[in-house]
Amino acid sequence: MAFGFLRHGGKVAWGLIGGVLLLLVATTALLATTMDTRYERDVTRMVFNDNLEVLEDVRRSLGVASDSLSQVLEGTPETPHDQPYIVISINENRLWYKQGDRTLFTTQVATGSGKVLEKTGGGGSKWKFETPRGRLIVQNKETDPAWVPPDWHFVEQAKKRRLGLIRLNRGQVIPAPDSSVVTVAGNEVVKRYPDGREEVLEADDGREIVVNGNIVVPPFGTNQRRYEGVLGTHRLNLGDGYALHGTNLPESIGQSVSHGCVRLRNEDIETLYRMVPTGTPVYIY
Repeated sequence: MAFGFLRHGGKVAWGLIGGVLLLLVATTALLATTMDTRYERDVTRMVFNDNLEVLEDVRRSLGVASDSLSQVLEGTPETPHDQPYIVISINENRLWYKQGDRTLFTTQVATGSGKVLEKTGGGGSKWKFETPRGRLIVQNKETDPAWVPPDWHFVEQAKKRRLGLIRLNRGQVIPAPDSSVVTVAGNEVVKRYPDGREEVLEADDGREIVVNGNIVVPPFGTNQRRYEGVLGTHRLNLGDGYALHGTNLPESIGQSVSHGCVRLRNEDIETLYRMVPTGTPVYIY
């Protein structure tokens, strides 16, 4: 009889324990739902009241604020104080030239497209056109800069125009259909005819030399690999091939369309050229 009572009492005890556990689980779920609801309500209220600064603090505390200038500034021991500095937002396509809390100049810019270009036919060449984030420095300044197009420019043009690609080296000749050859003479790419005559060939952005259905890649140091006007009127070099410069495509400003450099309208880069000294920090985020 006592044994049966104990068995019955054990079942009751386990039932009570199970009930308590179920109650705890339900309470926890209800509390989590309530917190989620309150969080959503608070976030909605912040946005509705235009309290975006508080909202950004919430996002930052949760690790979602990836596109943050503060992260760039925290990543370097040098932060701007009295020295003027440039800030560029890739997300907003905007540039500010600041000193302390004062904005000395601001304008729209064009930044990297983020697109990937891969060379066909093997070789493993691949380029991603991004504007670099972080801290850079204005290393030097130029007026009327010429652009020496890298190899990716010719790969891009060949893909766009559905043409082949052929590299011209010094001392090499490329036969043309009219019995002439394309070769290098001094600093010029020329067409040389059987009678010895030479014709200097012209090349520009989008008007490259084409022979037998192939875009010709001229050697460095030739005038055919030096384009005038593409980079606008002025350039502030940041190193590693990146720069702030003008453009011959002002309609591109405000968009993410460049190959990594920061483009400005010619009148804006001229203003920056006058205002910004060499050694100025540039913070890109």
